[in-house]
Amino acid sequence: MTAAGQLVTVGDIELWTEEFGDPSHPPVLLIMGAMTQGLLWPDEFVGRVAAAGYRVIRYDHRDVGRSTARDFGTHPYTWAALKDDALGLLDTLGIDRAHVVGHSAGGLIAQWIAAENPQRVATLTVIGSSPLGAREGQVLMRAIMGQPQPAGSLPEPRPEFVEFFRAAATAPPPATRAEAVDLQIATARVMNGTALPFDEDAQRRLEESLFDRCRDPRTAANHRLAGMADLEVEPVDALVEVVAPTLVVEGTHEPAKPGHGRLIAEAIAGARLLMVPDMGHMIAPEVVEPVARALTAHFAAAR
Repeated sequence: MTAAGQLVTVGDIELWTEEFGDPSHPPVLLIMGAMTQGLLWPDEFVGRVAAAGYRVIRYDHRDVGRSTARDFGTHPYTWAALKDDALGLLDTLGIDRAHVVGHSAGGLIAQWIAAENPQRVATLTVIGSSPLGAREGQVLMRAIMGQPQPAGSLPEPRPEFVEFFRAAATAPPPATRAEAVDLQIATARVMNGTALPFDEDAQRRLEESLFDRCRDPRTAANHRLAGMADLEVEPVDALVEVVAPTLVVEGTHEPAKPGHGRLIAEAIAGARLLMVPDMGHMIAPEVVEPVARALTAHFAAAR
């Protein structure tokens, strides 16, 4: 496996990008979730996919990691900009068509790309995400505020998730590196779910590394501001436009979006749902192998 990190210019920003595998192999674009860096795609997972014969690309969204970090007041945007960034990255890398894989909010972006630009998507894979246009963020906010959900709303997060983020919403923001790292570790523990062991020491090493590589750790919160800038920006009923072969992955112990994977699979014609035993929200070490195997089989079947 070979790897090379670089800053790629997309429009008026730079996106930190890292590639693995042979550049002549079919490309796979990995889109991580909100406020999270591309390195949250585990090295072992990326390596397994690359070793199966693919050119794997992971990157940092704008305002996280080593990508461009700017003041939101002077450079506002909505979630549509993050979708356009992903497409712009493919353009800059000279990639016409890719296997597109999105995790969490990155799964929303992947769905959006597949619905609006079917010619760019060889296959679609959505991991730990919600249906495009279902206003998952509003469901989460109502749950945290203890408000009733309207009929037809998405399933609420699990109680431990709601309790954690309800407390976090009223707590003062981290004032030091140590406090920021501790908060990320606590968040990761909740996202891990309740079935798999949680390695706090390994998570601390990861979170310290992620914090230290940021251009500006404060700008990750811009993703939250972007989500609030236009609550209706996601297209509704767009999943009927998805024609790419689709795999939807959800953990049986998903804390944030339980049952959302089934709704995505039901909305996309021919989509297949994979429930991964014991998996929470993140791709923990214990599930790297089965998830990577499922993805490469999905890609190969489309070829």
